[in-house]
Amino acid sequence: MKTLTILLSLFSVAALAQVPDKAEPSPIRSWFIAPTRVVWQSEGGVKHAANLLQAHPGQALLADPVPPCVLTPTEGKPAGVLLDFGTELHGSIEIFTPMTPGKEPRSVRVRFGESVSEAMAELGEREAQNDHAVRDQTVVLPWLGKKTVGASGFRFVRIDATDPKTPVSLSQVRAVLQMRDVPRVGSFRCSDERLNKIWETGAYTVQLNMQEYLWDGIKRDRLVWIGDMHPEVSTINAVFGFNEVVPKSLDLTRDVTPVNTWMNGISSYSMWWVLIHEEMWMHHGDRKYLEAQQSYLTPLLKKLAGLIGPDGKERIDGMRFLDWPSSPNKQGVTAGLQGLLVMTLDSGARMMGALGDKETATLCTDAAARGRKVVPDVNASKSGAALLALAGMMDAKKTSDDVLKVGGPKGVSTFYGFYVLQALAKSGDTDTALDFIRTYWGAMLDFGATTFWEDFNLEWTKNAGRIDELVPPGKKDLHGDFGDYCYLGFRHSLCHGWASGPTAWLSQNVLGVRPLEPGCKRVRITPQLGQLTWAEGTYPTPLGPIKIRHEKLPNGTVKSDIQAPDGVVVER
Repeated sequence: MKTLTILLSLFSVAALAQVPDKAEPSPIRSWFIAPTRVVWQSEGGVKHAANLLQAHPGQALLADPVPPCVLTPTEGKPAGVLLDFGTELHGSIEIFTPMTPGKEPRSVRVRFGESVSEAMAELGEREAQNDHAVRDQTVVLPWLGKKTVGASGFRFVRIDATDPKTPVSLSQVRAVLQMRDVPRVGSFRCSDERLNKIWETGAYTVQLNMQEYLWDGIKRDRLVWIGDMHPEVSTINAVFGFNEVVPKSLDLTRDVTPVNTWMNGISSYSMWWVLIHEEMWMHHGDRKYLEAQQSYLTPLLKKLAGLIGPDGKERIDGMRFLDWPSSPNKQGVTAGLQGLLVMTLDSGARMMGALGDKETATLCTDAAARGRKVVPDVNASKSGAALLALAGMMDAKKTSDDVLKVGGPKGVSTFYGFYVLQALAKSGDTDTALDFIRTYWGAMLDFGATTFWEDFNLEWTKNAGRIDELVPPGKKDLHGDFGDYCYLGFRHSLCHGWASGPTAWLSQNVLGVRPLEPGCKRVRITPQLGQLTWAEGTYPTPLGPIKIRHEKLPNGTVKSDIQAPDGVVVER
């Protein structure tokens, strides 16, 4: 036994010695997910489809006690099944095959879908595509083995046998969920279960996008978009606390973007890079990391300050963009950019002051003061109005009454809806903000969503079917029939991190947590319950989570129980 132990020890050392010097451990963990139902199967050629829902060992077997699902196509008629894995996933699938009399390769066509209808669509049909991640492909299965297909973002998978000469046997199909295994330090619950579900959905949406870098979408837009990151970073700070994926993504974009150009080719995205850094500084207080940005941040801020003319008007060049739904309203975009630039310069002045660069801080302060004197007409743009209100350039209450509340959530987008909610909170109108969340984000859940989408319009839901069912005759396809701009039809991402704003908003405003000093060493907790009767949860800080419970008393006042870790001073 002693000899065996020594041999095993030597083998382990030898095995480790083979690992390349530059090898890095992956931050991504995998989980196996079984299908929950067979949504559809072809009219003929399918046997034992329900057996794919039974428990399986995750290993090809010489003698499997459960008969395999057999797909037997005929000429011109493929045999297929459509599986539902129960929730939106990022990752791949594994297809297991049993022992069969013939060992010739068997091919199957695999289609991933974020909706049932996307998984059923032909490539090119209503913009069904393979951009960023291949969602429609034909693969060869081994005999008595396993084939991995993916990765993509999906909930549904259709598998078809297409060659009438070769039936296909499937002993097991399972999904492999891939994302960062990070604990949820933050939490939120309140007296409205619908809001609780929305908070959880936003948190899960962002966690799926926390891959090697912080992506915008897990099917399409598997890319780092800096502006889109701002709501994601706010959600990460409220749910997970610090995570390396944020600075890694910020630094990647900085390092590939000369300071004389715009990040992702969009002027406003370089501004969001500045604003994200202040949010990171205030939440985590990492001075060394902030100092590492100074060589890029300083010339960027000087460039941005130079975009406020002597007359106070912004002169932003390049792609003038807030988000896609806002883009047709050019005047609204102009208003929003004026407010966003002032917000950015204010933020830059504070960070430069912390870094001891008085010259650049003063330059930012002076430029922001000039810009604050010019308040463009918002042309009914809720996004533009929200940014001006948040910059302190429009009265928040008047902005809420005159623009933000008009028509309810109409004109709200999944990205800039976060800033509309923030502006409503600044005006003190918590109940309207909560109603927007329930109505707009909640409607996605009502139609089968398990993550929040790239964009959404309540008008789309009229006479529309659910995304988790075959679209009934006479109904609109909520996925394939809608979308706009670069996300038409099935190209539309149904898991987009920028849509997670309500999660951060509920923690920041209903729980009421705002850092006042870097590293959350001093925070203000001012709950905005509105018509809610109670809310409770935790909020991450570098020194540990703050535990909070707010309860509305019969006289309308709020009783708060707050337990802060040592080193965190709470102001109320």
